[in-house]
This record gives sequence, structure tokens and C-alpha cells, in this order.
Amino acid sequence: MNNQYLNLIGLAFRAGKCSTGEETIVKDIQKRRARLILIANDTGPQTMKKLTDKCQSYNIPYIIVADNRDTLSNAIGKSHRVAIAILDDGFANKLKSLLG
Repeated sequence: MNNQYLNLIGLAFRAGKCSTGEETIVKDIQKRRARLILIANDTGPQTMKKLTDKCQSYNIPYIIVADNRDTLSNAIGKSHRVAIAILDDGFANKLKSLLG
């Protein structure tokens, strides 16, 4: 798997253009701050449904990445993160092109 997108997530996180945590991400979706939601492929079914339903209702793009929660968490230097919201158009567009 191409790890270039993981480096980009880390860069976006250090730049303060990401949010993590289920409730924070849901609030960012509702306030339309989120530009792209990245969800780990091993996210639990309830969390997966909650995030994907919110994204669909607010028309926010999301990608279920091929990596698990540990890989996604390591990209931002945190632990136990199953989803990351990208809050910047530039990072979101670049990630979509890398993962699309």
C-alpha cells in the first residue's frame, strides 16, 4: 500500500487541519467544517454507520481506507483513532486524489 497518504495525514494533523474523536468529527460534519472523513477499515459497525450516515446527510465525502485503526492512529501520533476528519480543502483534495 502506498504510504504517501499517511504522511500527508500526519502533515495535516501537525498543521492543525484535522480533528479526531467520534463526537468531534460529528460536530465538524454538522457545522460543515469537515472536508473529508477517513475511516479505518476495522471500525466497529455502529461507529461506521453513525459516521457514514452523517456524511451522507450533510453531503461530506468519506473514504474507508484500506488500513486498520493502528496504522491510521500512528500516522497522527495518537492511539485508538478509527476516524480522522480533514478540515482543509487542499489536504482533502490531495488525499482524494491519492486514495481515489
